[in-house]
Amino acid sequence: MWEETALMILKLVIALGLGALVGLEREIHKKPAGLRTHMLVSMGACLFTIVSIDQFAIDPARVASGIVTGIGFLGAGTIIGSNMRVRGLTTAATLWVTAAVGLSVGAGLYIPAIMASVLVFLVLQMWRIEMDIGY
Repeated sequence: MWEETALMILKLVIALGLGALVGLEREIHKKPAGLRTHMLVSMGACLFTIVSIDQFAIDPARVASGIVTGIGFLGAGTIIGSNMRVRGLTTAATLWVTAAVGLSVGAGLYIPAIMASVLVFLVLQMWRIEMDIGY
């Protein structure tokens, strides 16, 4: 009983930390969804996964489908179109991938979740480097 509870708590903390990695980059660059938002999205997706799979034995594909749909609405709210420009698309994408990271942690897929978080962070940094050197 205690081992199961400790594992659930550990999963939530890992998801929170991985969401923070992506969210920190967004926060530093003053983007619409920053540190707290990404942490909450990752942890929320993790919690939905834990509860659905461990407590209700729901098919993981159904859990993923529900999370993706919900995050789609959240991400759509961050996208703004005006004067033939679209803003917030990268923020929506980072929320989407952060939810996938949380879902992965909740399902016990730690290595893919960690790698995805690091890769997202690097992709966001690579864009900054390209901007600095004039691409």
